[in-house]
Amino acid sequence: MLRPRLGDFSSIICFKAAITGMEEALGEKATAIALIAAGRSRGKQLAQELGLVGANLTLEDIVYKLGLALGKDGTCLCEVNKAETAGDVIKVYTSETLCSAGESLGSPRKCTYTLGAVWGALEETLGKRLQGKHTESVLRGGNYDVFEFTQFK
Repeated sequence: MLRPRLGDFSSIICFKAAITGMEEALGEKATAIALIAAGRSRGKQLAQELGLVGANLTLEDIVYKLGLALGKDGTCLCEVNKAETAGDVIKVYTSETLCSAGESLGSPRKCTYTLGAVWGALEETLGKRLQGKHTESVLRGGNYDVFEFTQFK
């Protein structure tokens, strides 16, 4: 435990205030780049902590382990609901993401840190350099926040 009395977690409200403060100071694009990079770094670290690197797991097993680590019994970043492959694209379906929490329907907010965390974990686990993007949002009518990853060629 990092803090003996308060525990290891802080509020979404405080994290989102940090995001909006960064957007005011740096601009939306620079903040998105920084948050995705921070998320990727955390995701890679998480994959190492979970022993996923070089583990030769199925996508379903990877998603299950990420779901445990990032979900309600883990860090509460998001629910990792499922993943599927369509050709060379990996789609990861998430819900209750940190980035979408508290946003009004129709908000243009994209998942940045959450996308990055899943992205980094997949890259580290699969041993492949990926390109990721947030393609579907619960804020704009989707059932999930969907992240799509393709391998750099």
